[in-house]
Amino acid sequence: MATFLYRLGRLAFRRRWYVALLWVAVLAAVGFGAATAPAASDDASTMPGIESQKAFDLLEQRFPGTAADGANARVVFVAPGGQKVTAADNRAVIEKFVDEAADGRQVASAVGPFQAKAVSKDASTAYATVTYKVKADDLTDTAKKKLQDAIDQARDSGLTVEVGGTALATQPAAGGAAEIIGISIAALVLLVTFGSMAAAGLPLLTAILGVGISMASILALASTFGLSETTGTLATMLGLACGIDYALFIVSRYREERAKGHTPQEAASLAAGTAGSAVVFAGLTVVIALAGLSVVGIPMLTKMGLAAAGAVVIGVVISLTLVPALLGFWPNAVLSRSTRKRGVGKDGGENNGGSRWARFVLRRPVPVLLLSVVGLGVIALPVLDLQLGMPGDEAKATSTTERRAYDDLAKGFGPGFNGPLTIVVDAKGADDPKAAVTTITQKIGATKGVVSVSAARFNSAGDTAVFSATPSTSPTDKKTQDLVHTIRDNRSATESATGATFEVTGTTALNIDVSQKVQSALIPYLVVVVGLAIVLLLLVFRSILVPLKAAAGFLLSVLAALGSVVAVFQWGWGASLLGVQETGPIMNMMPIFLVGIVFGLAMDYEVFLVARMREAYVHGDEPGQAITTGFRYSARVVVAAALIMMAVFSGFIGASESMIKTIGFGLAIAVLFDAFVVRMAFVPAVLALLGKAAWWLPRWLDKALPNIDVEGEALTHRPADTPEEQAGHPADLESVRA
Repeated sequence: MATFLYRLGRLAFRRRWYVALLWVAVLAAVGFGAATAPAASDDASTMPGIESQKAFDLLEQRFPGTAADGANARVVFVAPGGQKVTAADNRAVIEKFVDEAADGRQVASAVGPFQAKAVSKDASTAYATVTYKVKADDLTDTAKKKLQDAIDQARDSGLTVEVGGTALATQPAAGGAAEIIGISIAALVLLVTFGSMAAAGLPLLTAILGVGISMASILALASTFGLSETTGTLATMLGLACGIDYALFIVSRYREERAKGHTPQEAASLAAGTAGSAVVFAGLTVVIALAGLSVVGIPMLTKMGLAAAGAVVIGVVISLTLVPALLGFWPNAVLSRSTRKRGVGKDGGENNGGSRWARFVLRRPVPVLLLSVVGLGVIALPVLDLQLGMPGDEAKATSTTERRAYDDLAKGFGPGFNGPLTIVVDAKGADDPKAAVTTITQKIGATKGVVSVSAARFNSAGDTAVFSATPSTSPTDKKTQDLVHTIRDNRSATESATGATFEVTGTTALNIDVSQKVQSALIPYLVVVVGLAIVLLLLVFRSILVPLKAAAGFLLSVLAALGSVVAVFQWGWGASLLGVQETGPIMNMMPIFLVGIVFGLAMDYEVFLVARMREAYVHGDEPGQAITTGFRYSARVVVAAALIMMAVFSGFIGASESMIKTIGFGLAIAVLFDAFVVRMAFVPAVLALLGKAAWWLPRWLDKALPNIDVEGEALTHRPADTPEEQAGHPADLESVRA
C-alpha cells in the first residue's frame, strides 16, 4: 500500500499539469451532466416495513388522489378578547378571506371554517384550509402573494391571523451568518496551524472541489437512481469535513518531510505513501459507516449514506492525486516561516505541545484514563431517557407564524388537534361494511386518550373507509405514543368481531413508527459498523487490542454526545443559551446521523494519530517513546482538524430551526469529546498501560493477515532518487531564500 501510494504521489507531482487538468475536466463533465439531467421525483417519504406506511399505501390505492402532496395552508383566526369569530363582522372578514384565497389558477380548493365546522367550542378560534394543485416548490410568487395579501387584509380587521402548512413555509436555513463565521474560524485555524496562507488554503480548495464534483454527480444521477434534493445534505457535510481532514494530513506530512531535508518531489511522494495510507484506511472506515446506514431499512437513509460514501471516496482520491500535484506547483509556498528561517533538514527539535502532553499522560496513565472514562460516562447517562420523534411547528421559534398558528389551534381545539390519527378501515372481508366501520369508530372513540372521532368517509366502492381520531395530548407527548400502541394492541378482538381490518396512520403515527424503527436499528447498526471497522483496523495496526480500544473510545464519545443532546434539547438544560424555544423528543434520524458522521471523523483521528505511533514502533521506538513520537508529529494536526470541524458544525447552532440546531450541537460536541478526551487522553493512557501488549498479534494471525504496510516500512528500503529525479524540480527551499 505505502509503496503504491508513494509512486502515485510521485507521478502526480511530476505530471501535475495533467492531474490538474484531469480534475478540471471531471468537474466540467459532471457539471454539464447535472445541468442537463432531468429532475428526480422525491420519494423520501417512503418508509417500508411500518404500519403507517402500509395504511398510507392502502389509502392511495382505495382513495386515488387523496394523499396528494400539493401545497396547503391552514389559516387560523382568533377573535380579539371577549369576541367570537362567529360575530357578524368577524364572520364577514373570514368569508371574504376564503373567497379571495380561492381565486387563483393554482388553487384546488379553499374551505372556510363555517363550511367545514372548523370553529372551536367557545367560538374564539377558527381555521380555513387552502389547498393547491402543485407542490410548495412549484407555487408561483403570484400565488403566494395573493394568499399573503388576503391574510394581511384579514389582520387589518382586528383579527389575529396566523398561517401554518407548506404554502408559505420557508426552507430552514443552515446557519446563515453563524455558519460563515464557522468556516472563517476553520480558515483561521488552518492559518495558525500551518503559518502559511497557501497551506491553509490548499485543504479548503481541494475539499470544495471534491464537494462540487460530488454534488454535481448526485444531481446528474438523480433521475437514474431516484435521488431527492435532500440526498446531498450528508454528502456535502461529510465531503467537506473529510476532504479538509485528508488534505490537511498529507500537507502536514509533506511539510514534515521537507523539514527533514527531502526534495519537494520526494517529500510529496513520502507524504502520499505514509499519511496517504492513513487517509485510505480512514476513508474506508467512513465508507463502512455510511454504507451501514442501509441496515436501518429506510430508502432515504440508504441513498443518503451511499451518496455521502461516494463523496468521501472522491475526497480520498483528490487528496492522493491533486494535493501532490498542487504541491508540485507551489512546493515552498506551503512551508511555514519558521521552517524557512531554520532551513531544510532542521525539523525544529524534539519538544512541542504534543510531545509534552504525551509525556504527561505517560507519567499518569491511570488518573487520566479514569477521569476520561468516568467523565464521559456521567455525561452519557441522559441517553437512557432518549425519546425520538419528529419535531414540527411546536419546536419552531415563537417569532414564526407557523408556531403561533400551532399554539392557537392547541389552545382553541385542544393539544391533540395538531396531530390527529388517521384510521384506514379495510372492510372488504366484512358482511356489512358500514356496520363494521361504525363498530370500529365507536371502539376507537371510547378508547381512553381519544377526545373525538370524525365521521367515516367511504370510497366509491364502499369497501374502505377513513376517519380521524383526535388524541387528548400533543403529537410529541409520550401519552400519544402510548395511545397509538393501545389502539393497535386492542384491535384483534374488534377485527374478529367485524370481519374488517384497520390500520393507524397519519403524520403523528408515521413519526412514531419511524422513530421506533430507527431506535430498534441503532444497536444493529453499531454492531455492523463497529465490527467491520475493528476488522479493518486489525489489518491497519496488526494488533488485537488497538482496534478494540478504538471502538470502545468511539462508543464513549458518541454516547456522551447523545447524552448531551438529550440533556439540552429534551431536558432543557441550558437550552435558552442556544435559543431553543421548545424542548421535546430528539429528531428520529439524529442518532443515526450522529453515529455515522462522528464514527467517520473519529476513525480519521484514530488512524492518523495511532498510525504514526505504529510507524515509530515498527521503526524501533519503545512503546512509550512511540506514543510521544506519534503525538509530536500528529497531535497538532488532529487538534486543528477537530477545531475546524467544531467550527463548521457550530455554525448550524445559529439556525432558527430546532432540528438543525440539534444536528449542529450534537456534531460539534461529539467532535469535542472524541478528539480532545478520547484521542488525546483515553487513547494514550490505554496504550501506556498496555505497553508492548498493545501491538501484540498472535503469530498464526500475523501470517494469515495480508501485509498492507500502512506505516511505510517498505519505503525505508527503496532505492534513492537518481540525480535526474532529484533535479526534476529544482525549486527547493534554499532557492526561495536566495
